[in-house]
Amino acid sequence: MSQEEIKQKEYPSPTKESGEEIKRTKRGVLFLVLSAFFFALMGLFVRLSGDLPTFQKCFFRNAIAMIVAFIILCKNRSFRIKKGSLPALFARSIAGTVGIVCNFYAIDHLPVSDASILNKLSPFFSVIFSAIILRERANWKDWLFVGVAFFGALFVVKPSFASTTAFPAFIGVLGGLGAGLAYTFVRYLGGRGVPASMIVFFFSTFSCLSVLPMTILSFTPMTFMQVLFLLLAGLCASCAQFSITKAYSYAPAKEISVYDYSQVLFSALLGLIFLAELPDLLSFIGYIIIIGSAVAKYLLSYKKHKAGTR
Repeated sequence: MSQEEIKQKEYPSPTKESGEEIKRTKRGVLFLVLSAFFFALMGLFVRLSGDLPTFQKCFFRNAIAMIVAFIILCKNRSFRIKKGSLPALFARSIAGTVGIVCNFYAIDHLPVSDASILNKLSPFFSVIFSAIILRERANWKDWLFVGVAFFGALFVVKPSFASTTAFPAFIGVLGGLGAGLAYTFVRYLGGRGVPASMIVFFFSTFSCLSVLPMTILSFTPMTFMQVLFLLLAGLCASCAQFSITKAYSYAPAKEISVYDYSQVLFSALLGLIFLAELPDLLSFIGYIIIIGSAVAKYLLSYKKHKAGTR
């Protein structure tokens, strides 16, 4: 093999490689935006299901995801849990259950766009928990973005002892915290080779069993439309999970994760059309600050990634 052929093998044509990379990135963006849309639809259906106990809504949402994950596991014939992964699976499930319960409570008591943006604090909580649990070092810029995101959240929360939305907004922040901790353990489990279907099934089963006692104690009879809306919420949540998994199979998170914030826009639009909800000026300011912080973090990561590949 000639020197030129060796060089060509080690360093493929930039044009061809770049073109394929761009295509994969575009597909990743498409699936991530699709995931954001399904999560926004889930929030809408949860609200449309009416005045039902939060635990009852959570049970239906997770039951659908559990069934879907179970079917996938049966298809792949893979029910074995990797040795040593059980504690992390329980930790992910506890954090995820807290996150979902708090998120659903916020959806029921806040404009769906406000509940959505508070839940989207999860990536910034992940920075904190990754440093503590996974020992991933975060630089001062990462911590700065965390601080800015929390500052933006204050505009959405509007903390006041006289405000009727302060408590549900605080619960919404706890939902983002729970989701951020859950995603940290998902990343840990993924690094250990635990299949995504097993993580989803374990979490969904744990969550269903956890909320079942409260669901039974506070069970409220439902109309056909309420059952339908909850089933649709669970179906949308499952579609969103599969879409987000597909998205990150095409492109790394640092390149496309910022597009996940399109969920806030979808939620605001759906809330305006179907619920006649219009966020106030302070909420819009909070949206801009949080999304702006996410975009700035993405641009810096992308620039660093590009510099490292040269």
